[in-house]
Amino acid sequence: MLGRLRIKMVLPLISTVRPWHLNLSSKNMLKKGLLSARAMSGMVDYKFETLKVTSPGEFIKQVELNRPEKRNAMNTAFWKEIITCFNQLAVDQDCRVVILSGSGKMYTAGLDLMDNEVFTKLMAHSGDVGRKAFLISESLQSLQDSFNVIERCPKPVIAAVHNACIGGGVDMISACDIRYCTQDAWFQIKEIDLGLAADLGTLQRFPKIIGNDSLFRELTYTARKFVADEAKSMGFVSRILPDKDALEQAAVELAKVIASKSPIGVQGSKVNIVYSRDHGVEQGLNYMKAWNAAMLQSEDLTKALTAAVQKAEPVFSKL
Repeated sequence: MLGRLRIKMVLPLISTVRPWHLNLSSKNMLKKGLLSARAMSGMVDYKFETLKVTSPGEFIKQVELNRPEKRNAMNTAFWKEIITCFNQLAVDQDCRVVILSGSGKMYTAGLDLMDNEVFTKLMAHSGDVGRKAFLISESLQSLQDSFNVIERCPKPVIAAVHNACIGGGVDMISACDIRYCTQDAWFQIKEIDLGLAADLGTLQRFPKIIGNDSLFRELTYTARKFVADEAKSMGFVSRILPDKDALEQAAVELAKVIASKSPIGVQGSKVNIVYSRDHGVEQGLNYMKAWNAAMLQSEDLTKALTAAVQKAEPVFSKL
């Protein structure tokens, strides 16, 4: 009887906790991705044309942009595959943290102007301006979801940037949790040079990351490049490494530390950090209260406290 009563008390609290606040289109996409991933019963198959997924450590997945011959430019296949990839990572029990890196000489040149479904549809559409606007809006939603899915993934994502990170690359890593880069890295909010406003997340996320509105507007309006040292001084990246090998090693070491922690605690922290960023303090506290009303009942809390008393390292179960 007490067990049933406890379940009835907890269920309403759990029902108020929604890690992903999505529009209808995004919800349907995410639902399909999650159901598909769960159907694999933990045997997740990461096979993509534009991404390479490896496991450099226990509970760590490294997602590598894998078009080195095209400077990892983001083409039509990439926009779709990254959604599928991160939906799978979100429910993969063997993944607690993700490293997002790039192959070849450059992290990413941003949007592939020669292989882009949005531009193709736009050029082929002969309807009036209103109907064309609806088409563009629908296409942009799909592209935005490609990076929103990184932020919505409950697993922390570490961006490991080397050399150039241009345009859409800045949109993408702005959706990540942590950013490391090499000493030769440089960044550019490029869209203004193409006659448009950045529309995939930079204008919404970047200023909240660096906390300097004047500098953010300068970088946006001028499209000037900024290098690793400036990126670190403004708070966009948290660490600079001498070269790509050192960068990837540092990213893996950081990922190992995160992966050793309670997945309940880490993923709950990410969900609440994102929620609180976009809401007031009181709303954030109320959301946290509802979240922990359920999560404080996890075995992870007992394991962590027991290990602390015994001065041992806790080992946490898969989610």
